[in-house]
Amino acid sequence: MSSSPTESDLPQQVLTILAAQDLAASADFYEKLLGWERTVDVPVYVQLTAPGGLGLGIYERESYGVNTGQVPPLPKAGHAGGAEIYFYCKDLEERVALAESLGARPLSPLSKRMWGDEVAYFADPDENVVALARPPIED
Repeated sequence: MSSSPTESDLPQQVLTILAAQDLAASADFYEKLLGWERTVDVPVYVQLTAPGGLGLGIYERESYGVNTGQVPPLPKAGHAGGAEIYFYCKDLEERVALAESLGARPLSPLSKRMWGDEVAYFADPDENVVALARPPIED
């Protein structure tokens, strides 16, 4: 009979990795949007790390495929891809304006959603969905 995992058995950090057609453009987009430190920078991969330890990796698409055994298909231009990254932002309006100035393709404007968050949706340079959000403000 197996026992339930303890907290120390569970994963402690998250590193999300995206495949990018243009590594330099995608890395530049996320570095400017998030303001996170570039902690890995090699010819096929860039990793950004938040002060709390969360990470975002951007992998050149063909090299990503070497690790997985398959190169992910490119979404059709103008069509959102199947991945979404949801970022909570204290400075939401400023971050939304920054995403727009960086050329992110707007998908859905900033508005309150049925689950309570205020969220704006964009497509990044590789058509991945980027959500910039703020949770409901408690009175």
